[in-house]
Amino acid sequence: MKDSAIHSTEQEISIEELTLSVGSLIRSIRTKRGLTRKNLANHSDVSERYLAQVEHGSANISLALLSRIASALGVRTGALLPESEVSRIQYIPLGELIDEFDLETQEKAYQLLHNAFSGERKTYSGVALIGLRGGGKTTLGQKMAEYYAVPFVRLREVIAQLAGMELGELISLTGQGIYRRLELKALRQTIEQHPHAVVETGGSLVSETETYRVLREHYYTVWVRAIPADHMNRVISQGDMRPMESSQQAMKDLKLILEERDADYRLANYQIMTSGHDVEESTSQLIKQCGRYLQDID
Repeated sequence: MKDSAIHSTEQEISIEELTLSVGSLIRSIRTKRGLTRKNLANHSDVSERYLAQVEHGSANISLALLSRIASALGVRTGALLPESEVSRIQYIPLGELIDEFDLETQEKAYQLLHNAFSGERKTYSGVALIGLRGGGKTTLGQKMAEYYAVPFVRLREVIAQLAGMELGELISLTGQGIYRRLELKALRQTIEQHPHAVVETGGSLVSETETYRVLREHYYTVWVRAIPADHMNRVISQGDMRPMESSQQAMKDLKLILEERDADYRLANYQIMTSGHDVEESTSQLIKQCGRYLQDID
């Protein structure tokens, strides 16, 4: 009887940890994609209130609902389960070694393994700019493309062209799944039509493993960074007043998104911090750094 009680307690703790982990993963992926809880609730047909309970680990979600949420996020259902539940590392010593690493060491280990075994190209024929809106991607990208007389391609415009509608309307009507598929299609089309170009990507592209892999395989990638306050102020100066509706919450969300995507952004070949530097300084820095990938190679 006593052993049964202990087993029951251990099982309850295990279930509690699992629901907390699942909720944390859902919140993390939602944040990476820049989705509000209301957006996700609408596209998954799960109530916003219940979704909040799931994200906080206080709801014992069914596989059916988990599958709907995964579909709305544009990921496999397994992506919402803890790594221990869907481990892809079959060689146990390797998994144990990686588990002991901190985040920074894991990033370095990934780069070493990726460079050694992925057959990654050592030369690129163009440059792709990644990072959150308000970092300076458009301004710097246009100036760099003009300097080297190469096309400047905004991936969001290619996606809109493929969809036949604006991005906001596309996501509202079809959800993340269709948008992500079109994003990858737009990238492949851009690579085919403009292999030698400056490409501006959306801030959430890095959260899509395959799309980000294709981008980094073909283009020299640059993370265009800024401090959170500058991201916010630049977005507002572009005429988007939504951050002003709830400035404190908007800043909190922005910092969370940066934190969630930090490890992905750091996989870029190069980083440039635009805060504290004028446009001319940043442009000059990028021109010097990226020239070898944009100059004529005839």
